[in-house]
Amino acid sequence: MTPGSTRKDIEDTVAHAAGLAESALADAEGADFRTRWKGLVARGVWDAPAPDSGAGRLGPVTRAVATVEGIGKAGTAAGLCYAMASQRFGIQFPLLSVLGEDGPRRLGDTASGDVLLCHALTEEGGGSDPLSMSTRAELQEDGGYLLTGTKSFVTAAPVADVALVFARTAAERSPFALSAFLVDLRSPGVEQSAPFPKTALTEVPMGSITFHGVRLGPDRMVGEEGAGLGLLTLTTAWERALLLSYALGPMRRVLDRTVEWSATRQHFGRRMGASHIVAARVADMALALYRSRELVYRMAARLDAGERPRQL
Repeated sequence: MTPGSTRKDIEDTVAHAAGLAESALADAEGADFRTRWKGLVARGVWDAPAPDSGAGRLGPVTRAVATVEGIGKAGTAAGLCYAMASQRFGIQFPLLSVLGEDGPRRLGDTASGDVLLCHALTEEGGGSDPLSMSTRAELQEDGGYLLTGTKSFVTAAPVADVALVFARTAAERSPFALSAFLVDLRSPGVEQSAPFPKTALTEVPMGSITFHGVRLGPDRMVGEEGAGLGLLTLTTAWERALLLSYALGPMRRVLDRTVEWSATRQHFGRRMGASHIVAARVADMALALYRSRELVYRMAARLDAGERPRQL
């Protein structure tokens, strides 16, 4: 992170987002994922600079990272923090960079929380080989496409409204065989599964989406036919750079609670923090948080400065 005013602006944004998130969490206690999601987003936590501060000087990516950190610092469950980071950095930022001025219209009302996106790439048996996918989009006489296939292990699939779907538009194994589409999941022929059982990040549902001959207009394609692998590379670069921002807030919250506990908990007539072993563990936690924050915020700063995501 940059020293001086930028650090203060980041801290102001973290604190502001944490305050908004605490209010939203109190109102949505015990609610389902979509209710908690909408409660957070509707509070304006995304891209909301702290009032009466210089946080508005932060670049949009850095401000978004600070917002995600603040949401976690407020005590938001890790799964919901993960969903926020995945949505923001794995889908919205890269798509808006590709779609330009038309982006907000095509993505829908994500700013209010009414529209939730998901990234539908993975297929059972496909592993990390996107060119092995079997989901296909067949060109029709009217210029539209017929989408058929199943995507699995998709974050938020059971409750999402719009999916970024990667599908085969050419039969051969080629870098230009894939295309990307924004699919309204309320369309006829779309089947969203029930949530899969998970052992981690359980607060955000994961599932599959099956497309039974779903008709797509030509305007649903993102970019040109055959440009899907390029878009996938872009979304992956964004996600790999910033997805772990979801962990900063929970890490910080745990560290704060540990420091407080070490200072107040008495054992054998002295504070736990007086133990060199305990103090060393706390120091290790602080160093891990410091290194993680530096890495993520430096990535964000480079993106705000105009560096291409693939060059990070």
